[in-house]
Amino acid sequence: MSSLSCITSSISATSSQSSSTPLFPGNPHYLLNLSSSSRSKRGGVKCSYSAGSGVKEDSSVGTIDVVADVKAERIVVLGGSGFVGSAICKAAVSKGIEVISLSRSGRPSYSEPWVDQVNWVTGDVFYANWDEVLVGATAVVSTIGGFGSEEQMQRINGEANVVAINSAKEYGIPKFILISVHDYNLPSFMLSTGYFTGKRKAEAELLSKYPNSGVVLRPGFIYGKRKIDGYEIPLELIGEPLEKFLSAVQNFTKPLNSLPASDLVLAPPLSVNDLAFAAINAVTDDDFFGVFTIDQIKEAASSIKLL
Repeated sequence: MSSLSCITSSISATSSQSSSTPLFPGNPHYLLNLSSSSRSKRGGVKCSYSAGSGVKEDSSVGTIDVVADVKAERIVVLGGSGFVGSAICKAAVSKGIEVISLSRSGRPSYSEPWVDQVNWVTGDVFYANWDEVLVGATAVVSTIGGFGSEEQMQRINGEANVVAINSAKEYGIPKFILISVHDYNLPSFMLSTGYFTGKRKAEAELLSKYPNSGVVLRPGFIYGKRKIDGYEIPLELIGEPLEKFLSAVQNFTKPLNSLPASDLVLAPPLSVNDLAFAAINAVTDDDFFGVFTIDQIKEAASSIKLL
């Protein structure tokens, strides 16, 4: 029986999905697995091959260069200095992704190591210099949203995102991820408010412009440490135990899910970190597109956090 011993060295990588590349033709195939966290690789692989009875042993050692010429990730996060946006920036940095944030407030006032690794651009989506913001980007993640009057909510949740989607498409950005909102099983008359109609307008625009690479994430209540005016609000003190409780009793509450507005009580909260890592999964996985529910967001986050 033959055996193959390989030692891989000097590999540098950025994010992507996994693939397997045959190193030798014929049968059996010996595969080099390219990690799902590696979209651009160059590596030297030293292999020694020894054979069993009847085959002359060759102990020579050679070097095989394996190169995958795929672009490194460079993402633009709209609203990157906000609660959700900053979590996405932080998660992207942790995965070795280059990050540009565009927001009206610019760089956050607090100081953490990852903050220095983000390019903070101060600006408004409606008046952005897209030539500078989108250059070299491989994906855009929009966290734009907010409350106010009907007109304000339509403009913030709908029109601002539509402008960003069309700008990204015009500049040839291959992927767009939109942070939207769960509908909570609300009756239609409650979904007619500017907040929801704006979000759904943005979703429709995204899925029409990016039918095979657009991603809509629909979280419910998002918890985590929220920083406002220098103060930290620990939303996880409410969200985390509630998420665990609803998860524990979901088999008993399922019959209630069809009731109007039932998800106002039964929809599980979502960690801002889970939402952030799900967004990064969407950035790095070319097979990740469409509309994602709360449970699907959690699953997507778990898969990339394990890498």
